[in-house]
Amino acid sequence: MSEKIKILIIICSIFFTELSIAQKDRSVCFEIANSESNSAESLISVKFDEEIFKSIKHEMVLLKISKKGEKIVPFQLEKQGSKIWFKHKESEKIISYCLKKSNSLSNNLKFNFQKQNGVLRFDYDGQSLIGYRYNMKLPPNGVNNLYQKSGYIHPVLSPKGDTLTRIQPPDHYHHYGVWGPWTKTKINNTEVDFWNLKEGQGTVLFKEFKSISSGKVFAGFTAKQEHFNLIKKGSPRIAINENLEVKVWKNDNPNQYFIDYTSAFTTPLEEGILFEAYRYGGGLGFRFKEQWDKNNCNVLTSEGKNRMAADGTKAKWCIIYGESNNRKSTNGVLFMSHPQNRAHPEPMRVWPITANKDRGDMFFEFCPIRHKEWEIKRNKRYKLNYRMLVFEGSISPDQAEAHWKAFAYKPQIKIK
Repeated sequence: MSEKIKILIIICSIFFTELSIAQKDRSVCFEIANSESNSAESLISVKFDEEIFKSIKHEMVLLKISKKGEKIVPFQLEKQGSKIWFKHKESEKIISYCLKKSNSLSNNLKFNFQKQNGVLRFDYDGQSLIGYRYNMKLPPNGVNNLYQKSGYIHPVLSPKGDTLTRIQPPDHYHHYGVWGPWTKTKINNTEVDFWNLKEGQGTVLFKEFKSISSGKVFAGFTAKQEHFNLIKKGSPRIAINENLEVKVWKNDNPNQYFIDYTSAFTTPLEEGILFEAYRYGGGLGFRFKEQWDKNNCNVLTSEGKNRMAADGTKAKWCIIYGESNNRKSTNGVLFMSHPQNRAHPEPMRVWPITANKDRGDMFFEFCPIRHKEWEIKRNKRYKLNYRMLVFEGSISPDQAEAHWKAFAYKPQIKIK
């Protein structure tokens, strides 16, 4: 080999090595144009093509660049979707973000998860938030085994530790914290009820986890849930395949955190399935704690309806709040329905004050089939998207509207 060729090989090797290093260390920048003037923080994602995403490393920092200067913003990678997630708050019409290499990094992962006794539990900085039951939960002794169930969220804890959800109450053993089975359905003109478990017609059960994650920005999971038609005894048949995606995240308020709840589902049935119009079913159901009744629990919807008037009406959001366990304050949940949901603003089921023999226990549900049936066709993908803000103290209507707008309107993102 001649000396000239050797020199050329060395030069090319140096060039491509430096190019590779430069590509690994390059900045990745994008702009966010805010579509709505809003003061509330929201969890958003940016999707990159695979080549750009490969250049994004954990050793980088995300810089928010605005008129006020540069600020480091925590971010979290989602390899499966080639995305980064971070919290965004609108302060200017257009804001730039850049991912850059940094030598000063914090590896403190605020969110964590653990599997314990059949429950996937999530916490933030040691503070317990929610649990998802993936193992079968048997009914109390002496109660029909048809009430056994998996695939639901419980507990949901307030920021100060009050348990807000309830499961297997004696008045409704089929109530399971946060869950959403369909009630009046028809398959080939045969009625199948997935809600009222005692009928033995249907049930919804956990199948498997598709992903579980935790990091600096959120923790969450995607679980496959199967909706079984049990009409033909001894031969259960899958009527609906559901992917339930849940993300838990926090804003800067120590007395608040968020639960993003997305149900995406299909039916494998050639004939499809009909969700009949009914006051219960699907969407997002939430059975609240035993301590709340008509004397210490209140409702306010985006349309100004209180507990006496809310049931059966439609809303973008609904605040359910009541007395805290120590009776010194209040806590509750702000429920938000996404504009792309079926029948948005969404109909609601809100138990009246006469519920449960005038006790006035609290049950809430966003119910997309409350007033109109929904025909589900084979292999077509359907999605329902909700956000819950769990809070201590109170939420004003203006604050609720700001949080809903942050959830409802995704800003425009332009990768540079």
